[in-house]
Amino acid sequence: MCYSGGMRIHPTALEAIKEIQSGAHIYVHGQAATPLHLIDALIAHATSSKLKEIELLHLHTIGPARYADAEFEGVFKVTNFFLGANMRPKLNHRNVDYLPCFLSEIPVLIRSKRRPVDVALIQVSPPDQHGYCSLGTSVDATKAAVETASLVIAQINDQMPRTHGDGIVHISQIHHAVTINEPIFETSPAVLSEVEKKIGELAASMIEDGSTLQMGIGAIPDAVMLSLKNHKNLGIHTEMWTDGALELILSGAVNNSKKKVHPGKTVSTFLMGTKKVYDFIHDNPSIVQLDASYVNHPSVIARNPKVVAINSAVEIDLTGQICADSIGGRIISGVGGQVDFITGAGMSVGGKAIIALPSRTHRGESRITAQLKAGAGVVTTRAHVHHVITEFGIADLYGKTIAERTRELIRIAHPDDRAKLEKESVCFTVK
Repeated sequence: MCYSGGMRIHPTALEAIKEIQSGAHIYVHGQAATPLHLIDALIAHATSSKLKEIELLHLHTIGPARYADAEFEGVFKVTNFFLGANMRPKLNHRNVDYLPCFLSEIPVLIRSKRRPVDVALIQVSPPDQHGYCSLGTSVDATKAAVETASLVIAQINDQMPRTHGDGIVHISQIHHAVTINEPIFETSPAVLSEVEKKIGELAASMIEDGSTLQMGIGAIPDAVMLSLKNHKNLGIHTEMWTDGALELILSGAVNNSKKKVHPGKTVSTFLMGTKKVYDFIHDNPSIVQLDASYVNHPSVIARNPKVVAINSAVEIDLTGQICADSIGGRIISGVGGQVDFITGAGMSVGGKAIIALPSRTHRGESRITAQLKAGAGVVTTRAHVHHVITEFGIADLYGKTIAERTRELIRIAHPDDRAKLEKESVCFTVK
């Protein structure tokens, strides 16, 4: 079957991907839009055709990611812009590697050909009467991949929501496709601990009515949003959002009325959640999904007033350096949009850049440390950080010296860790 735009519909995913050859650089749509049928077909095709040296580039994906298994070394090389749980144990820096990069710059890398893309594997909504599909839940860097790839292969899913914004793809841009009808991946809201609820309350206390919010996925963002239901005229301009933000929209706390950039619109570059979120965003003109190079650009973020960027961390040292993508030298996530939004919030009139984290890990180790673990990477520099929140309070680091920062951070550390931190701190040991 062939649509008038030239897109060929195939009976199986295996037939849809058969033009892929050895040496191809393939971008894979991520998050809830991960095209699992195309991925499985690619593995089968590469195995039967003895393909080699295929590079797969992607952000966080879902599913088993078998292409990253040891048996496919030499067949597939994986370049992760962000590691999800499915990729963490497979990272070996040989055939499975990590590319640290601000989310805002990933589309730039692709469009500039610094990281070339020959093939884009995507999941889209069915075409409308004009022949336009939607990238649905994830535009991020996928739009750039579709624009630059010489071969675009789509998994067309009747249950992919149609979103407004940059994720519109005409069938003339798609070369091969397979159709499916199945639910897309859902993520459930986190179960909040008392520590996380306290952090949420403290963060919410810093957020004024009329603020523009950036918050991601996880327990702490959910805890913050739970404490914002009595706020007024909030806006959302964020890299991603989920069910917690939807509750604020439905309650009326978020109406986007005070934003200067896309007033009246909830702006993001990808999203994940339950079916309730996906049903809400479907063909909803108040929800806009845009390219990450725009949404996450600090100069765009800063145009909104009172931007509050709330991000988390693995650990923070007493000078304010933030490690957010690794535990020591072991990469567990990615740079993402943290620096984009911390920078943008710092530039926004009345903006606040916040790092929120529990004072201790689940193992009882202090997340506030005299020095970061050996091999830990600094995602956000000490010059970027303004506020740090734990369940024990709010530390204001902006305009503070190293000694002043040290005292502020020790004050919000777990009480049982404070004496040790004072003993280890350079501010107390240097004479």
